[in-house]
Amino acid sequence: MKQIIITLLLLQSMICTVSAQNARFPTEGVIEFERNTNMYAVIGKHMRADNTFGQKFFEQFKKTNPQFKILKSTLYFSKDKTLFKPEEDQSGSNSYLSSGPDLNQINTTYTELNQLIQTSRKKVFEENFIVKDTVRKINWKITNETREIAGYQCRRANAIVLDSIYVVAFYTDQIPVSGGPESFSGLPGMILGVALPHDNISWFAKSVTDKSVEASVIMPPTKGKLTDNKGMVKIVNEALKDWGDDAKSYLKWLLL
Repeated sequence: MKQIIITLLLLQSMICTVSAQNARFPTEGVIEFERNTNMYAVIGKHMRADNTFGQKFFEQFKKTNPQFKILKSTLYFSKDKTLFKPEEDQSGSNSYLSSGPDLNQINTTYTELNQLIQTSRKKVFEENFIVKDTVRKINWKITNETREIAGYQCRRANAIVLDSIYVVAFYTDQIPVSGGPESFSGLPGMILGVALPHDNISWFAKSVTDKSVEASVIMPPTKGKLTDNKGMVKIVNEALKDWGDDAKSYLKWLLL
């Protein structure tokens, strides 16, 4: 019996070794993401108790629009470069209540991970800006919690960004590229899931395709007024100086 058990253990060890040898750790590929937004919760936070007119529009919005808005995006990655591109909004929602930057994907983001440089095209109202600056340093706290996303085992990490936004991220070291959706990066592997629990928004990978990506695909966005993060803050503050707290919310999502 001992010999049988030892033989089985040796066979299991050999199978695990072969599997590990055949496992791929892609450094190039394409990731399809879905952003899920709880529209009722996000819009509800914007509604003031004394805004009777707005409340009526909100109630009508809930009758004619689904609670959750799904937006698609693609992340291209190749070694030390990534490009996050939103796809066209196919949700069909055209209410002014759903036009804010917290309810839409307004950033195309190119990141040079080795140089720690990020170039984003951001749409402010009807005008495009090219914002080039250093990659945001995020002080992640890695936990022992794990979950599977798009076929990859991922580990959870938590952080606070922009002083007040609580972020939960799930990354996999099976994709040894320190990137992620939007401007999220800085973990020891690819981020396949991001949730902002207090803001009712999340991004999760739906598929990962391991394939070569042409260098011409992963290029920084162009066509817009060039500035940096400080310049973006100044432009928005001047444009929205009469908006009060709404200006702070708008700026928060532009910088996210």
